Amino acid sequence: MHYLTFIIPVWLLYLLLTGNWAVNNLVTGLILAGLVVLLVRPAKRPFTWKRLPDALLASGIYLLRLLWDLLVSGIQVARIVLNPSLPINPGIVAIPSQCVTDLGVALSAHAITLTPGELVVEIDEAGIMYTHMLDASNPDEMVAEAQQMRRDLLSRIFA
Repeated sequence: MHYLTFIIPVWLLYLLLTGNWAVNNLVTGLILAGLVVLLVRPAKRPFTWKRLPDALLASGIYLLRLLWDLLVSGIQVARIVLNPSLPINPGIVAIPSQCVTDLGVALSAHAITLTPGELVVEIDEAGIMYTHMLDASNPDEMVAEAQQMRRDLLSRIFA
């Protein structure tokens, strides 16, 4: 029953995105929704309506922050690439995720990997993300601030 509360919204989202209400698509969507929910394995905590507004607000802020980081990093990478002297200082930096759920770690790693000039290479058992950075000259303060913001927002979304 717990999984059913997640399968139905994912199934409806699939149907809305495809716009195809044929029987074979209904069955395919239901199977895919079931597989997605089984792979993600949502936490077994009760849904509360009073937590929903804060989670939605945090999701919106997270999305805006991600878009801003993508824009700023894209400009920084373009400046580096277009500079004739190619002023890069690449390196691999260890970033502690400090997220309590696997989904939080995965979303944090995904946000880092989406950002131009950064790529999560590995995540170890302790949740440390080894990230290749195009400019690793001063990673401590940049990484700490960005990771703190991501962790706070993800904990508000998935708390």
